[in-house]
Amino acid sequence: MTEQHHLVVPPLPEGPPLVPPPPARKDRRTLRALLRWTAAVAVFAAVGAATAYGITRMERTDVPGLATESDGRWDFPTLIRPPLPSGRPGPLAAENSAGTHYADLRALVLPAPEGATQDKALRGTDGWLAAKDFLAEFSSKDDRAEYGQMLTEWGLRHIAARGWTTPDGTRTRIYLLQFDTGAVTDELRTDLAPYSEPKYPVRGAETAVADEDFPPAARIAGIERYAYTESKPYGAEQVRQAYLAAGDTLAVILQSRKGGAKAVPFQQTVTLQSQLLG
Repeated sequence: MTEQHHLVVPPLPEGPPLVPPPPARKDRRTLRALLRWTAAVAVFAAVGAATAYGITRMERTDVPGLATESDGRWDFPTLIRPPLPSGRPGPLAAENSAGTHYADLRALVLPAPEGATQDKALRGTDGWLAAKDFLAEFSSKDDRAEYGQMLTEWGLRHIAARGWTTPDGTRTRIYLLQFDTGAVTDELRTDLAPYSEPKYPVRGAETAVADEDFPPAARIAGIERYAYTESKPYGAEQVRQAYLAAGDTLAVILQSRKGGAKAVPFQQTVTLQSQLLG
């Protein structure tokens, strides 16, 4: 899947929630619609003085031209962004210069898809994960020490995380690292995730290259995304990873699978997590 995509993801309008189409057939024509669900938008509905939105699914029969054969996408539950405190703007609002996520970060981690087994170790204490548990993803002791010192110096507030394993053996880990301002997150992203390869190798993937096949149309406005994949030859499993900078939060997403980590669920996971953080 190397052709360029030109789908533009619109801002969230008022009105009934739209829903992403489910799996389409994996041929060259329908792959062009691979992430059409990324154009899904949702309604901001008043909940007292707060707001929330949902992202739901659409039946294949509701989407003309889409086949019923699965292309590998996962079935996620309806996604609900938690309410904002009264009078507080969203992280990407013009009046929110610090890019602060005022909603509970623990409620912004993408939930596991249907049929997946949750990784209880990533639940942490009261939903917050210790930095050492996040740093355990990285292969070098020196890298873990340097990375940890960097997080301390840049004022890491806390980490929310979630992980799961699907029946095909794909293992997903999502970490949301929150700092004081979006300026800090931007600096860290620049250092930790340059275009060519991530600064610190993760376990099982000593080398990683930019994922050139990630559809440009899957970008979410206001979210910086840098995706990488472990190129062949790789070991027993392949690792894909992504860094997202969204306001005051840096997301690190890792997905691995024996024999090869599939592109479609990785792209889906990264894009839906981007939507929740936007």
